Amino acid sequence: MRSTMSDRNTNENFNPALFKINLGEHRGKKVIWLGFEYDKRLIQMIKEGSQAKWSQSKKCWYLADNRHNRILCKIQQDSVKERITHHIAEINRIEFEQYKNQLELKAYSPNTIRTYCIEFARLLYELKGFPVLNLTPERLKSYFLFCVKHQNISENHLHSRINAIKFYFEQVLHRDRMFFDIPRPKTPKLLPKTLNQNEILRLFDATINQKHKLMLKLCYGMGLRVSEIVGLKLEDIDTFKNVVAIRRGKGKKDRIVHLPEAVKDELNKYTVDYEPSEYLFEGQNGGQYSTRSAQQVFKNAMKKAGINKKIGIHGLRHSYATHLLEMGTDISLIQKLLGHNNIKTTLIYTEITDNSLTNIKSPLDNL
Repeated sequence: MRSTMSDRNTNENFNPALFKINLGEHRGKKVIWLGFEYDKRLIQMIKEGSQAKWSQSKKCWYLADNRHNRILCKIQQDSVKERITHHIAEINRIEFEQYKNQLELKAYSPNTIRTYCIEFARLLYELKGFPVLNLTPERLKSYFLFCVKHQNISENHLHSRINAIKFYFEQVLHRDRMFFDIPRPKTPKLLPKTLNQNEILRLFDATINQKHKLMLKLCYGMGLRVSEIVGLKLEDIDTFKNVVAIRRGKGKKDRIVHLPEAVKDELNKYTVDYEPSEYLFEGQNGGQYSTRSAQQVFKNAMKKAGINKKIGIHGLRHSYATHLLEMGTDISLIQKLLGHNNIKTTLIYTEITDNSLTNIKSPLDNL
């Protein structure tokens, strides 16, 4: 038994083969036009499976022309190299090529490669015809100051840009670590955003779709990242021992987590009803479920549950760690379950789980 289209409400419903797809512009922005003869069923598919909008002037549905929607519509994606090298002066293009090759040789993740290439390319673009090989630390400091003052980038973004440029000089050119004296901005110390247990229950109760509910329960019940839940394979789940192997998590590390007893019956029923072939959660046409769709599942569930907190699906992982601490679980075990390299990363949860705070009486209460 497969879930109905109306139940899913994510882009796994969207079948681009049913539309005549064209690239174009609308109101000065690049868009993807979705052409078809009037059909209520296709209109429903568009509404439930994408974030398309209706153009009254063009009498046509359209999507923003971005990477996600190009993938959704199965439009050939330009490579990072093809998209940005035409903005780089000829004298620096070979350096960009060597930079990208070195990232790939070191087996960085596709997301890291893309981020680093974009950040390095921004520097090359600002240099115009000046050779990046001739950059001095003083001129680099001026560039980073320009980024802060004129581009208004955040602290985290500046850290990412500095790291990307450090990679070129230290890993591509194999120069000494020459940038330790570059002032690093202080990163804001932000506490993890979590849901309380009552909100978690409301979230599950509001999710009717069988696949979506199981996905959210496993995210919370095992403390998984969104990339880990969509990458979960059937062969990694041992229902006899109640353990799940998380393969190549963040940092390309494997780890073992506990499979909640409370979800085993739902898991067995789901695999019978949906018959996944490789991944536990698969898209409409097979293959790994997209992280974007999983994030949308969480967003829809939050809306249906009437929970107004500004929090993403990663908040379920934070909530898992927080609630384990509140139950008295040893912090070193939580570190292992979450796959943290450093205990300091896990200790952040102690700042929001101090049960003694609930016993404090404010002076205001005595007035």
